[in-house]
Amino acid sequence: MTKTFGKTMRWVVLLSFSASLTILGCSRHPNEQELQALAQAQQAANSAEQALRDCNNEKANLENQLSQKKSELQKAEDEKQAVSARLANWGN
Repeated sequence: MTKTFGKTMRWVVLLSFSASLTILGCSRHPNEQELQALAQAQQAANSAEQALRDCNNEKANLENQLSQKKSELQKAEDEKQAVSARLANWGN
């Protein structure tokens, strides 16, 4: 009885799986809604990639500006020290 039950269950599972593949199987071509959804997803991905590129460019520009400002600050501090040293020696 268990052998018969086991074989029957195997066939039921196999037929159920086959039926689900047949019913839910892929169609030959995507429908219009799927094509529109794909186009929208591609457009969103392209927009996100462009926004990322823009942010990276802005970050690079800001880092360049920061580097320039740090260089200017260092020059100003060096000049301040030189002026302070000359003032200290001027009185002597």
